[in-house]
Amino acid sequence: MRLSLCFLSILCAVSIRCIASDDLPKFENCTAKPETVQKQARLRLTTAETRRYATKLRKAQKRPVDFAGHFIMASWGCGAGCVMAAAIDARTGAVTMVPFTVSDWPLDVTEPLSYRRDSCLLVVHGSRNENGRGTYYYHFDGKAFHLFKAVEE
Repeated sequence: MRLSLCFLSILCAVSIRCIASDDLPKFENCTAKPETVQKQARLRLTTAETRRYATKLRKAQKRPVDFAGHFIMASWGCGAGCVMAAAIDARTGAVTMVPFTVSDWPLDVTEPLSYRRDSCLLVVHGSRNENGRGTYYYHFDGKAFHLFKAVEE
């Protein structure tokens, strides 16, 4: 009887986890129409933070659009296993900083940020500002990143 209850509780836990994973945000649920920007706008460095990282942002801006239709996702290291990022609007040059750093410690994360050209979803794997750890799903509205769902480990 005790073994049956143990098996049943494990089965329930696995079933609940599988159900929960089915409702995770998907790139195709947050669509953005990919655009080709012929001439990118001059970078607008309007805050102290964007000016501090001007070199990284200018270098990233030379790449093609790769996020949310007409944005370029810039990312750079900020220490051992730490990443900072920003979205650059290729049409206007506006910069939106991701409002936290991402650390892969103590996780074994090879790509802390996942995104696509045809989606406004940013998936963050790791620890935000070295607090907690898990996978975090953000919706980008063109001006700010909004937490949609957090799956903490």
